[in-house]
Amino acid sequence: MATVRLFCFPYAGVGGAVFRPWVAGLPAEVDVCAVQLPGRTTRMSEAPIANIPVLVDGIVAAVTPHLDIPFVFFGHSMGAILAAEVTRELARRGERLPRFLMVSSRRPPHMPDSHPPLRNLSDTEFVEEVMRRYGGIPPEILCERDILALLLPALRADIAALETHQPPRRPPLPCPIVAFGGTDDALTPSAHIEAWREETAAGFTTCVFPGGHFYLESARNAVLAKVSEFLVDAAGPARGRESAA
Repeated sequence: MATVRLFCFPYAGVGGAVFRPWVAGLPAEVDVCAVQLPGRTTRMSEAPIANIPVLVDGIVAAVTPHLDIPFVFFGHSMGAILAAEVTRELARRGERLPRFLMVSSRRPPHMPDSHPPLRNLSDTEFVEEVMRRYGGIPPEILCERDILALLLPALRADIAALETHQPPRRPPLPCPIVAFGGTDDALTPSAHIEAWREETAAGFTTCVFPGGHFYLESARNAVLAKVSEFLVDAAGPARGRESAA
């Protein structure tokens, strides 16, 4: 029987299946639930949504019935923004909050992007720039134009959602934040990881692993071991009903 639930928020352009290997790598008592956005895999028939607040509303509606046991959020890259904004919306509604908000390879929402926007580039320029900044698109997909064409709408929508989401600095969250990053991630330097400290009024921890933006693949075993530690802590005695101050 599950004693703690882990909600995983994927990075731009992909579905929740990227977290499938985590199921075998985490303790059996962890219920792993991956967020699935419109426009990919099992929701391919739905139009992608290029708006963070709209995505957040949909995710909140989906997860709220499943907050009956202690839970943790983990979001990588775009997923970090979604996990943080879903936490804020849960707090606003007076719902239970994650025991830990785990954010990975992304600067906090209030920090401006220093890079030129991608959303209005041609498909060719868009793919080239995504690969230059992030990587992450497998070579076999880059070579298959038909498959790439199926994936581009969701990736474009996600990038547009990120680029147009520019919230002001807001009061810190009342739950602990754990900020993850890769030692060689040029997009998310240590200053960006450390900046998440300003987003919480509770505890703050950083966890850095060897690797670049997708360190969570190359250092998966070490990442899962560290995530497991926090999950064990989260499954302990409840801290009570947490809500926004």
